[in-house]
Amino acid sequence: MHLPNTYVTGFSRGGHIVRRAVAVLAAFLVAGCAGLTDTGAGPTTGTGGTGPITLAIGRDTTAYLRPLLDRWNQGHPDERVTLLELPEASDEQRAQMVANLQARNDVYDVLALDVMWTAEFADAGWIVPLDRSLFPLDKLLGGVADTAIYRDRLWAAPYTSNAGLLYYRSDILKKEHLKPPRTWAELRDQARRLGAKYHIGGYAGQFLPYEGLTVNFAEAVQSAGGSILSPDARTVTMDLGSARAALGFLVGGVTEGWIPREALTYKEEESRLAFQEGRLLFARNWPHAYGPATHSRLAGKFAVTRLPGLNGPGSSSLGGYNLAVSAFSKRQKSALDFIRYFTGRDNERLVLTEGSFPPVWADLYDDPELIRRFPYLPVLKEAILSARPRPVTAGYNQVSLVISSAVSGALALAKPVDETVADLKQGLGEVIQPGG
Repeated sequence: MHLPNTYVTGFSRGGHIVRRAVAVLAAFLVAGCAGLTDTGAGPTTGTGGTGPITLAIGRDTTAYLRPLLDRWNQGHPDERVTLLELPEASDEQRAQMVANLQARNDVYDVLALDVMWTAEFADAGWIVPLDRSLFPLDKLLGGVADTAIYRDRLWAAPYTSNAGLLYYRSDILKKEHLKPPRTWAELRDQARRLGAKYHIGGYAGQFLPYEGLTVNFAEAVQSAGGSILSPDARTVTMDLGSARAALGFLVGGVTEGWIPREALTYKEEESRLAFQEGRLLFARNWPHAYGPATHSRLAGKFAVTRLPGLNGPGSSSLGGYNLAVSAFSKRQKSALDFIRYFTGRDNERLVLTEGSFPPVWADLYDDPELIRRFPYLPVLKEAILSARPRPVTAGYNQVSLVISSAVSGALALAKPVDETVADLKQGLGEVIQPGG
């Protein structure tokens, strides 16, 4: 995609962007930059200066950003922000960021971090802590601010929240005089019968072996009443009963055919397109898939509800993006000012109206005008408030790899459910470190 002016694609693909000089190692602290504080973990590079900045964010979330960034650029001609698009998949986004931060490269100023990366990036000294008093944390949805806090310090500003939703063909369910499923049994029954009757796939989520599969499995486990790790990630809490039920639900869908084999290759975009093109009866996806569907052949023919669970409504994994200041940025003051602006209430409203992404300001979910335009807001608010954060640990990436690898093998029918669950619990125990 060609992006004119200040919009450029990620530099690691083909090396088309000239990197800035690698930040010079120094012992200067950033205490002189208003709103930034010393990490307490050693020297931090960066001058706390002002000037043009960059925003690094996954390209699956960037279609709506141009006018929002233009507003900042028009008012701050000397601090223009350039959009750096990273890969679509979260794993690839993280890998590209990590490669540059490990090199202490100053090419990134503002980092859009998956909420799960806050602890890792803070622990590694790649981002700088922020002054809590500069952000209206008390006005945000409950639990959202916690995703930006690690060891009692604020390391980023919540930008978007997220919770998985069940997208369904309301036209077909209405024709069959059925309500959307609240339990796995209802989902299975409707997906099997109606999928066959209408010659479409029954259900799909994100089942390719990557972070998305970890999320789908975690949601299934907690929707069966269980958990995988303790909140501090020091203990494996996964009981075999709930884990078997969760994995059995997914594997059963594959063996019985109401989860198409093709779904084992799906990430967010593939599952969005499959549903939007009318190839699925049900699909688990994030709220950002709602907007495009309203402008597709499915307009007026679909709706969303909370994820189903074993015995009733299930629970999503809490997702979203937090905006952080790179420890190696030479323009940290401009980066901080941009983050404060970009997470403000007015811009958060635009995040919803222009991008269909869940804002973090709580009162926006109760705005009658917004509810008329986005009828799913009350359901989304319930889903976010009932969602569970993934374990806060600097080693989360390794945990996710262990989970997605094991679950992928089971979905491919390479290993029985019971054996997979037992091996997964043992594998998690081996990667969890006290104090991790």
